[in-house]
Amino acid sequence: MSLFSYKAKNEKNQLIEGVVDAISEDVVVILLLEKGLSVLEIKKQNYKYFENKILGFLNKVKVKEKVIFFRQLSVMVDANLPIVKALGILVKQSDNKYFKSIIAGIADEVDGGAKLSQAMATYPHVFSDFYTNIIASGESSGRLSEVMIYLADQQGKDYDLQSKVRGAMIYPAIILAGLFIVGLIIMIFVVPQMTQVLKDSGARLPLVTRILIGLADFLKYYWFLVVILVVAIVNGFFFFTRRTIKGRRIFDLFKIKVPGFGTIAVNIYVVRMTRSLNTLLKGGVPVSRALKVVKRVVGNVIYEEMIDQTIKDVDEGGSLSESILANKYMPALVSQMINVGEETGKLEDILDKITEFYSREIDNSVANLSVLIEPLIMIILGIVVGGFVAAVILPMWQLSAVF
Repeated sequence: MSLFSYKAKNEKNQLIEGVVDAISEDVVVILLLEKGLSVLEIKKQNYKYFENKILGFLNKVKVKEKVIFFRQLSVMVDANLPIVKALGILVKQSDNKYFKSIIAGIADEVDGGAKLSQAMATYPHVFSDFYTNIIASGESSGRLSEVMIYLADQQGKDYDLQSKVRGAMIYPAIILAGLFIVGLIIMIFVVPQMTQVLKDSGARLPLVTRILIGLADFLKYYWFLVVILVVAIVNGFFFFTRRTIKGRRIFDLFKIKVPGFGTIAVNIYVVRMTRSLNTLLKGGVPVSRALKVVKRVVGNVIYEEMIDQTIKDVDEGGSLSESILANKYMPALVSQMINVGEETGKLEDILDKITEFYSREIDNSVANLSVLIEPLIMIILGIVVGGFVAAVILPMWQLSAVF
């Protein structure tokens, strides 16, 4: 992905300037034409790409900050306060300097004649297509305040869900990281001193003890090779799973098939799809266009491929539920409930119920997983400690018995 600056004219022949995050210049043209703009000029911004992508970790806008932004903006819009003035107030209230500058930039563009959705689209690293499409639908339907409140509510729920899953993983991650670090220190500084007696005895040591001594010696004298190897493996893994289509597909398939965690992952993707689709449909976005946005939000190649096929089927007049049913990685309950929604004309309500049901499933699964992880960690600790005892303490005990 790269950042492209553009100049275009809207239906009122007003000059619009902005930045779009896209794969190529052709994609930028398509995106601008979809927004009803006449393209005048497009330029690739290499430095801005570096600034926003490579150094982006220094400038971040949290989901919680965006939720508060939309909620406060909706209240002011509902009170008939001009958008430019409302944005000016939010600039003063924001504590995030980076977000403050973005809001100020959006206010300047709106003041210059751009729509709010168009102004937000110039900051794709903060406001994705998901946000801009919903805002655009609210502008066209005259329900901007209502749409922003609903958007804030749904994003708040997504934030809570992510926090719960992340929170459940923090405890085992800290324990395992601590175990690894302590084990490394013991292997480099403690084990060599303890095993020196065993080496000097000249006795034939058990295989497990010889392996432990060899590993300790290797870490002591060639620790830098281990560091290089770990860094290379981690970088290689991230490059393969994020930068290559094949690698990403293999890893995404693994995430939904791995025992225990796979069920949680599937439920998370279902909630992400149904909640996003529901939000877009309630915002007045057509089904086909909404699915294209959902595809960019879901975050898994397997489900992106499914959505691609669903878009084709819907465009050809097919049923949304039948297309989803054809995918083996989607729970059958989802397609059946969507089918009921299509037949009764209450698709949005059904999507809301699906989201609620699978959100509860995730909560229950995460709670159960947290309970199961604790004894699993104790087993791992027991194996490590038992191996250490077998490798060091038992040979020493044997030697003391001989003497």
